[in-house]
Amino acid sequence: MAAEIETIKCDFVNVFIISDGGCSILVDTGMEKNRYSLLKKAREKNVRLLVLTHCHPDHAENAAYLSKELNIPVAMGEGDVKLIKNQDAEKMIARDLIGKGILHSGGTIPEFIPSVLLKEGDSLLPYGVNARIVELPGHTAGSIGIDVEGKYLIVGDALMNMMHPSLPHIYGDYDKMIDSARKIEMLGERTIYFGHGRCVNNRKWA
Repeated sequence: MAAEIETIKCDFVNVFIISDGGCSILVDTGMEKNRYSLLKKAREKNVRLLVLTHCHPDHAENAAYLSKELNIPVAMGEGDVKLIKNQDAEKMIARDLIGKGILHSGGTIPEFIPSVLLKEGDSLLPYGVNARIVELPGHTAGSIGIDVEGKYLIVGDALMNMMHPSLPHIYGDYDKMIDSARKIEMLGERTIYFGHGRCVNNRKWA
């Protein structure tokens, strides 16, 4: 059975549920005010794992709450674990005016302990979904993407589509951000799902 991706708009952030048969994975969590609607949806979809594309508050603020209420593990890239306790552990740089606005938004994350540390090539089949992990550092050190069946790629904030499809408006490491954009290009034909904005076909990014 082919996997399906449902986009859940949580204000300006996209949260995704990847479903394959009777099992699902929740990708990112939105912010606190979105938690009850997300909990209801996750229960309906039999979510078995929560994956964070990266550990910024707009994507991870409900991780502790949803993990506890659903009794499911949280999975993320190891490079972002330090951000759970301290968002200033990785200095972020604005690429443009939009980025400067994002930097001023701030926020914190209720603490949680990730049960699964994901790395390049890890399969999510043990959780019922035919997908694998793609490491996409640059926006943050531990940013990851989820490649679903070689057809769809959820990139978190490794790319953005806030005004138009582009590189992220803020980043921790410029060179790694560019390398990750090129890595996405090289994956070839994919539908790209952003943490911010509508999905588009893969293209040249860097």
